[in-house]
Amino acid sequence: MNNWSRRLFAVIIAVAIIAVVAALAHGQSVNAERVVAELEPEIQRTLLAGNIPSASIALVENDRVIWTGAYGYSNLFRHLLTHTSGLPADFGPFPVWGDTVPPSLDDYLRQSLKVSRAPLVKVEYSNTAFTLVGYLVQKLSGVSYKQYIQDNIFTPLEMTSTAFEPRPDMEERLAIPYVVDEKTHSQVGTVRLKASVWPAGLVYGTVLNQANWLICNLNGGVFKGKRLISEDTLNQMFTRQYDQFKGGIEGIWGNETAGFGLTWWSEVRDGDRYFAHSGSVPGYTAFLLGNRDRKLGFAILTNGNRAHPHLFKLADKAMDLMKKHSMKS
Repeated sequence: MNNWSRRLFAVIIAVAIIAVVAALAHGQSVNAERVVAELEPEIQRTLLAGNIPSASIALVENDRVIWTGAYGYSNLFRHLLTHTSGLPADFGPFPVWGDTVPPSLDDYLRQSLKVSRAPLVKVEYSNTAFTLVGYLVQKLSGVSYKQYIQDNIFTPLEMTSTAFEPRPDMEERLAIPYVVDEKTHSQVGTVRLKASVWPAGLVYGTVLNQANWLICNLNGGVFKGKRLISEDTLNQMFTRQYDQFKGGIEGIWGNETAGFGLTWWSEVRDGDRYFAHSGSVPGYTAFLLGNRDRKLGFAILTNGNRAHPHLFKLADKAMDLMKKHSMKS
């Protein structure tokens, strides 16, 4: 397995951790070699079109990862590696996150939880809403949100390289976040961020860890024989909640059937039911796509900035190729 597949990226996640209802699988076996042969040129085009320095990708079928690959460079600062940058030999250590940190969930909500309009008037992606969900998880469970997610999601899904704050062993593998300079059009390293609206902000993890999360969702909330969420709950999570708001997610993803389930994006395309979600902070963009009926999945983590449309297109191409090169039994 390519060691690049273990490269860490920032991953955007919503607080309400969810899974997908079990669906009837079409007995099939994807020819990963043929898929990759046709997909790799699209991956290279995506990196160029989206100004993405590097990406780590996983393809999933049923309950297993059938292929992983990594492309590009996680760190572009070549002069630093050859001692030709012109920088002095200073050291000057500083805390990674600076002198300030996000407020606690309690403090943030106390100051910022305000209603701007009546419910069901408009779709507006609300990070604050998920901050409130995180607070309720703490309140009802009696343990911190981070610990609750560790115990109930990360650990049972064997997501051993995923954390809200990178451990020392994770830091050395972390891809540098890049943005494109508007004047020079060159890649420029940017600051890693924490958000006041956490846990709607981000965690750090690998594409293999994300593949485990995808496998759980593709297999009815079950991972290696362990159930994380009941099927009744999963049915609600993958059902479009409000028909009056159907027709695409915030104008960036989905067809006329698309809409929000509970956190997940949902749509029906070519007779198949799909779920998806993307996320981004400066220097990182991630996307997950799953086909519930064929149990096929695509996960990509990048250190590209605002790369959503390029990742959507690549994910659709990968999904089409996996269907094309599947042998139905």
